[in-house]
Amino acid sequence: MTRILADLPDEDIQWLDARATEEGKSRASVLREAVASFKAQNRASRRSDWIARGAGYWKDRADIGDAVEYQRAIRDDRTPYDQV
Repeated sequence: MTRILADLPDEDIQWLDARATEEGKSRASVLREAVASFKAQNRASRRSDWIARGAGYWKDRADIGDAVEYQRAIRDDRTPYDQV
């Protein structure tokens, strides 16, 4: 594990010490948990962000056609299930 040096305002240190005391943990442990939580939130937001950015991306494309029509067209030559 690597040690870091970070400058925090005195009021943040007081809050951090109070939180650590409440939880019965060290200041460093509370900081590690906070970083892990922040990292997880950031990762989750990036995953869903690409979905939001890509939604409707092809909606104005005229060269693609209707997906349902395409599926029906490629299945036209198949034997219907009731005749199998």
